[in-house]
Amino acid sequence: MPFLKVQAEKLSHSVVRQIEQLILRGILRPGERLPSERDMADKMGVSRPSLRDAIADLSERGLLVSKPGAGVYVADVLGSAFSEALIQLFSTHDEAVFDYIAFRRDMEGLAAERAARLASETDLKVIATIFAKMETAHQKRDPSDEAQLDAEFHMAIIEASHNVIMLHMLRSMFDLLRRGVFYNRQVMFKNRMTRDQLLDQHRAINDAVQARDPLAARAAVMTHLEYVERSFNDQIKAEKHEAIARQRFEHEQSR
Repeated sequence: MPFLKVQAEKLSHSVVRQIEQLILRGILRPGERLPSERDMADKMGVSRPSLRDAIADLSERGLLVSKPGAGVYVADVLGSAFSEALIQLFSTHDEAVFDYIAFRRDMEGLAAERAARLASETDLKVIATIFAKMETAHQKRDPSDEAQLDAEFHMAIIEASHNVIMLHMLRSMFDLLRRGVFYNRQVMFKNRMTRDQLLDQHRAINDAVQARDPLAARAAVMTHLEYVERSFNDQIKAEKHEAIARQRFEHEQSR
């Protein structure tokens, strides 16, 4: 018979599986510091030696990293799907920007559709809370907070889609956006009229997800990112026109 005796599982293996799931589901994020050994052992109901064995196993596999005197952190498990050379190429060619926006439009549209169907009540509260913060930040003259919350809002919807592959892939893509590889989001938020329209678009996304309307959620995301694409295109044209005008001015001054 092909049956084997069931072996009692070591406590450290249970700890390993729990931490693995937290990383896989995006709850523990790259660079995040774990609680102290004592706190973790108490919360998980295991001995500190069992916890140490689990951390050693996860560290050996590259999921955790210990920093002497600072604690244990989630490793940069995202990395990048692209080499630094390709990232530099992206940053200097506009066609990469438009392809990036098109990719986001397709993937985030799907994420919003899934979130409207699959989000838990807690997921919906998180999304609504971030949007409320966006409304508050919108009243400030400095757009920095609103621009940061924009990224958090989109990531909250992606997290609420409950697809771990989509989550980690898009989180990696958003990291490139935060680094300014594709375009500077701060520029877009500096224009008051643009900020107003962006807030209205985020409101439409939030309303559709909260109403659990998958088709409306997807349509709202696509409308938003089509607007982002047009705005970026207008920005490129304006910069080219300014460069031409400056050349003419300098030429006239030198005559």
